[in-house]
Amino acid sequence: MSDENTENHNTNDKSPEENKKIGPLQIVGSVLAAMVGIQTEDNRERDFTSGQIGNYIFVGVIVVIIFIFTLMSVVDNILEEAGM
Repeated sequence: MSDENTENHNTNDKSPEENKKIGPLQIVGSVLAAMVGIQTEDNRERDFTSGQIGNYIFVGVIVVIIFIFTLMSVVDNILEEAGM
C-alpha cells in the first residue's frame, strides 16, 4: 500500500522544466516550426505540458493572417509587373 502511494506521488511531481512558463518567442517559434512541419519531439512535449492552448491558437491565427496577406501582396506585385 505504501509503495503504491509512493509511486503515485512520484508520477505527480513535475520537474522544474515542466513548471517553467514558455515565453512569447518560444511560442512563435513553436507555431512556425509546427506549421512548417519541423517541430521536434522535445519541443512538442514541452508545448503540451507547459503551454496554454489559447496562446498557441492566438499566435497561429495571427501567423496565418500574416501569411495570407503576404501571399496576396506578392501575387499582386507579380501581376502588376506582368501588366495585368
